[in-house]
Amino acid sequence: MDDLKTVNDATVKPVRTLPDAQTVLSVRHWTDRLFSFRVTRPQSLRFRSGEFVMIGLLDDNGKPLLRAYSIASPSWDEELEFYSIKVPDGPLTSRLQHIRPGDQIILRPKPVGTLVLDALLPGKRIWFLATGTGIAPFASLMRDPETYEKYDQVVMMHTCRTVAELEYGRQLVEGLKDDPLIGEFVGDKLKYYPTTTREDFPRMGRITDNLASGKVFADLGLAPMDRDSDRAMVCGSLAFNIDVKAVLEGFELREGANSDPREYVVEKAFVGDGI
Repeated sequence: MDDLKTVNDATVKPVRTLPDAQTVLSVRHWTDRLFSFRVTRPQSLRFRSGEFVMIGLLDDNGKPLLRAYSIASPSWDEELEFYSIKVPDGPLTSRLQHIRPGDQIILRPKPVGTLVLDALLPGKRIWFLATGTGIAPFASLMRDPETYEKYDQVVMMHTCRTVAELEYGRQLVEGLKDDPLIGEFVGDKLKYYPTTTREDFPRMGRITDNLASGKVFADLGLAPMDRDSDRAMVCGSLAFNIDVKAVLEGFELREGANSDPREYVVEKAFVGDGI
């Protein structure tokens, strides 16, 4: 697509001048509202795919300005990837969107989060439900072999306003089957269901509507959700999370957590429109 811009410099070497500093390796602007970037990974960082960390920059007074960001790269990756919205007046993203290779960001290497496989009871099919940049933790989980070892089917439902906003997820998903590291695990297990809400697209509508009406099951040739076999993870705005929880509980799924695994989990530390 013509609006994709990539900035990459493989020769960048880390320079530590900020506390918990990591060096930006590449930046890609997907639209005027969305961008992704990769940074160096601290040698001491260990995380489970789907978790988030605090990242940020220094403000005008030299104080850390930090927000929670899901790690979009899988736990085995030697670099860290993040996917972000751009908010013109956002305290952090108004600055973060201008980073370039060689720049530094602050990264606090203490991963946490509920969107981890351990927070779910064993099942046969898992649903990843995301809007906008909420696809980030699932970008991590879709690239983790453990996901495909634990589940017979993986369904990625991603909804954005426009077609261009789906591009990050589309390219990631389409590249998985041929990926030399993860392709053999993915096989035919991954089902991708992207939809838009404002721009014409072959599939449209909100995730809640497509689940509640049964449209997604009909379109993909799948059986409806069942508590004995289905598991789900949710990442989006607060309103989206609340609406999806109601739909999932309509299928008799129960919300779980790291300390109490059940049928679905919700990420509450989502980076929203005010950052």
